[in-house]
Amino acid sequence: MKTEEHIRLGESHSAHNYHPLPVVISAAEGAWVTDVEGRRYLDCLAGYSSLNFGHGNPAILAAAREQLDRLTLTSRAFYHDRFAAFVTGLAELCGKDMVLPMNTGAEAVETAVKVARKWGYEVKGVAPGQANIVVMEDNFHGRTTTIVGFSTDPESRDGFGPFAPGFRVVKYGSAEAVREAIDENTVAVLLEPIQGEAGVLVPPDGYLAAVREICTENNVLFVADEIQSGLGRTGDTFACDHERVVPDLYVLGKALGGGVVPVSAVVANADVMGVIGPGQHGSTFGGNPLACAVGEAVIGLLKTGEYQARARELGAFLHERLAGLGPGVVAVRGRGLWAGIDIDPAIGTGRQISEALMRRGVLVKDTHGSTIRLAPPLVVSRDDLEWALDQLSAVLREARA
Repeated sequence: MKTEEHIRLGESHSAHNYHPLPVVISAAEGAWVTDVEGRRYLDCLAGYSSLNFGHGNPAILAAAREQLDRLTLTSRAFYHDRFAAFVTGLAELCGKDMVLPMNTGAEAVETAVKVARKWGYEVKGVAPGQANIVVMEDNFHGRTTTIVGFSTDPESRDGFGPFAPGFRVVKYGSAEAVREAIDENTVAVLLEPIQGEAGVLVPPDGYLAAVREICTENNVLFVADEIQSGLGRTGDTFACDHERVVPDLYVLGKALGGGVVPVSAVVANADVMGVIGPGQHGSTFGGNPLACAVGEAVIGLLKTGEYQARARELGAFLHERLAGLGPGVVAVRGRGLWAGIDIDPAIGTGRQISEALMRRGVLVKDTHGSTIRLAPPLVVSRDDLEWALDQLSAVLREARA
């Protein structure tokens, strides 16, 4: 089928919960994808950081293929021979004691919310049903009804209530706002070290360290949603590492599955995670043998430090080039191989710029009307990245003309 027929049938028979760019991808390798008509594109979205290690990473595919031939699913009703190595490796990577594996990022966030509340009741001594969690404006933690209930994005929230109580929304980047929101019933502060969906918003220097201090002073758990920002994307293993901050709970996903299967996890020490007992939380597929094999391969790649180093080095080049884009760009934000670029509405919307880049062979995605995001796989070459930035510069020149 041609591109148009794929799109027509897809739009006719699926829910319209996405507005994709009009490209139909059929193959991929490294940082490049190919459509059904043989056109190649540089993938500068990388599955919202799910593909940090590139499409078809040989080490990850080898682990998946080997496991597919042996065992794919047992459920957690039984042990399997890939589980111990995965949870041990991930705990060591995070410097923590215990791992609770799930599948998707939203599931992991929901898990962190449950763990924090249970810790609040059983350890901190909060009265039953009174726990609250401080969250940030412009957050994006997933699409469940609990999570969208504390979103400040009308598109995510409107029409899906009633919502669960127990969340206090404060300004992102203000440690003082966090401090003022905490009371005796606060069990956690949940935040993204860099807000991806909001446009790659980087908080002020010292913010994460200040939140860490406030949480410690008030006996409150610091929960870091590193689903998009973690696992090498920003030039360190975790975005929190840039301020040498260690949260009480890491929430991980996306790149943990290596672009092969959904894998997520919450990682914490035993004094926090130990509140969860048999039957109190679970998942049919969470921690399955295939997921563990893939996750273990991902951990092995991160242990080399190669991908973090690439993100640092190429990220410096990326942001140097973006700083020189000139008229047509209102602001540029980001860290490592991750950037949010605000387009001047006078020359076009984020969608229009994304479509123009697509026609030139570069795939990006817009968000919140005027912003485009760049997040290529960490395996991208400098030459390919430079070529993509040349295309962006040309698109902006054409839009200004």
